[in-house]
Amino acid sequence: MIQKRLSEIVLPAYRRFWKTKQTYVVCKGSRGSGKSKHAALWHIYHMMKYPLANTLVVRKVAATLRDSCFSDLKWAIHQLGAEAYWNCTTSPLEMTYIPTGQKILFRGLDDGYKITSISVPHGVLCWLWMEEFYEITSEDDFDILDESIRGNLPDGYWKRITATFNPWSEKHFAKKRFFDTSADNVLAMTTTYKDNPYLSDTDVQLFDKMKERNPRRYQVAGLGNWGIAEGLIYENWEESAFDVQEISSRAGVKSVFGLDFGYTNDPTALFCGLVDTQNDVLYVFDEMYEKALTNRKIAEKVTKMGYAKERITADSAEPKSVDELQEAGLYHVKPAQKGRDSINNGIQLQQAGNPLVKSCQIPARWH
Repeated sequence: MIQKRLSEIVLPAYRRFWKTKQTYVVCKGSRGSGKSKHAALWHIYHMMKYPLANTLVVRKVAATLRDSCFSDLKWAIHQLGAEAYWNCTTSPLEMTYIPTGQKILFRGLDDGYKITSISVPHGVLCWLWMEEFYEITSEDDFDILDESIRGNLPDGYWKRITATFNPWSEKHFAKKRFFDTSADNVLAMTTTYKDNPYLSDTDVQLFDKMKERNPRRYQVAGLGNWGIAEGLIYENWEESAFDVQEISSRAGVKSVFGLDFGYTNDPTALFCGLVDTQNDVLYVFDEMYEKALTNRKIAEKVTKMGYAKERITADSAEPKSVDELQEAGLYHVKPAQKGRDSINNGIQLQQAGNPLVKSCQIPARWH
């Protein structure tokens, strides 16, 4: 059935990842290290080998699964030459191994109760893959996911929780829980782009440039080391549920909406928050973060989110874009007023104050 030798597909750096039967397999690494591809390959191969195994794939936001994990798993099916044996659907988003009816199910933490009420029609749910694990900032959320893989397993089967991610912050609970431990049921490993011989010369050159121009970022994105990526301004932050309306009614709290334009390399970003200057707390309750948006699309998305009537401060470097947004119905969009060296001064002001930043676990609409 499988038309390629595993030795032709599995890189040497992932041999332990492939062979272990430890419960928690946590792989941090650089971009281009192949960690997500190997996680996809592992699950497709082993589901075909173990006819009672089913898999749950999770990211923080369900909408991100189709273009990431789902795509990587389809790639893995192709690499193993097994397209004829898998049925992959997008509505619902799931994969079925046709010979047995085994399932790969996809969920986001924003699916709420669906995470805790998962069942499979054939066999047992014994494997869980969490991609972009750094997005799951609440250890309680991880525990809920961990508990979703429960019950007695048939002989020869085992529970496996696979987590793959870039280690942007050493404050993430994964460091203490998995990397600073010697527990027998944990395999914690790090891989880098240097472990992937299939990267193109152009890809390697990008890392070489990063090493020269942005060594702090290279430590994380290039070498997979713990750290804080260059450009991260707020380090004192937490993710929690809060009542937007209740906080906005407090004395001294004001709403703020900011828009930064992007297109090809950088995304367009809309920030929706509340500022409590008396207590030095910044609340983030919604956002838009997406590439390749025309001004018309930006206006449509902002309107759909319910913020067309809000006062939005936009990047003053693109006055034409501000005008087009106003013409498209965002009448209260205004360009930012920037003084000399305003970016650096603003960053220094924020870091000096060290405000606490809170973000909603599930975005709440302002209206």
